[in-house]
Amino acid sequence: MNLRPRHRDDPEINLISLIDVLLVLLIFFMVSTTFQQEGRVKVQLPQASEIPLPRGSQEPLVLTVTAEGKYLVNEHTLINSSPDTLRAALLKEAGTNRGPLTIKADGRATHQAVVTAMDVAGRLGFSQLNIATVHEDTSP
Repeated sequence: MNLRPRHRDDPEINLISLIDVLLVLLIFFMVSTTFQQEGRVKVQLPQASEIPLPRGSQEPLVLTVTAEGKYLVNEHTLINSSPDTLRAALLKEAGTNRGPLTIKADGRATHQAVVTAMDVAGRLGFSQLNIATVHEDTSP
């Protein structure tokens, strides 16, 4: 007596219906998800051209930027605030000395005016640019 069945079927799993269900779920989640870009702040940065080449160090030259955006080179007021005038004044005051340059910018001066001054000085080859600050005493 033979108890074994003559016809043996292999178990099989139908994957097509599983794939269909997964694709429907994927499409549902893609459509229902919102893509918001919260927390991004648009900032227009000031422009500068290139990085200065390092040179020697001597006595610092002082460049002052007023709250109105006017420039003073070693306490001499310039006739206008154009980068070309600033370049000519720095060349006249510094001569061949491209040592440290101290920038004393008013706290209310525009960022672009300070970056323009730094850019002009950098293109002239000033190796050390220092920003002058004051120490605020918080003790009573």
